Amino acid sequence: MLKGRFALVTLVAALTLAGCASSTSGSVYSREETRREATVRMGTLESVRHVTIEGTKTPVGTIAGGAVGGIAGSSIGSGRGSTIGAVLGAVAGGLLGSAAEEGVTRKPGVELTVRLDNGELRTVVQEADETFNVGERVRLITQGGVTRVSH
Repeated sequence: MLKGRFALVTLVAALTLAGCASSTSGSVYSREETRREATVRMGTLESVRHVTIEGTKTPVGTIAGGAVGGIAGSSIGSGRGSTIGAVLGAVAGGLLGSAAEEGVTRKPGVELTVRLDNGELRTVVQEADETFNVGERVRLITQGGVTRVSH
């Protein structure tokens, strides 16, 4: 029973850490981006396409899943059977933990194509946390190699 609780706590902690991945929202700035000048270009929105932004693939999900799977697998049998169960459980848990992390951190996004006032076309993909409509005026804000679209 204690092993099951430990496994559950470990899995919840891993998924919580996976949820702390950095944002790809046009409305979220990192601490390093604050108080720095950015370049602003104006344009008209040509198209809006809904996309999916894949989730993170860090070692956190794999390691946590492997730990949980190893603990769960070690409770199978005794002696050599317990060791084999732990190894197989760790491998399966690592694969499941990695897939769970990617799935939990996956986000809906938008691909925004903007015709700048100088006639050039630019496309930016960001989280779908704002509503954009074709034909509206938008700003492309570029700072440190990162560009976001804003109203």
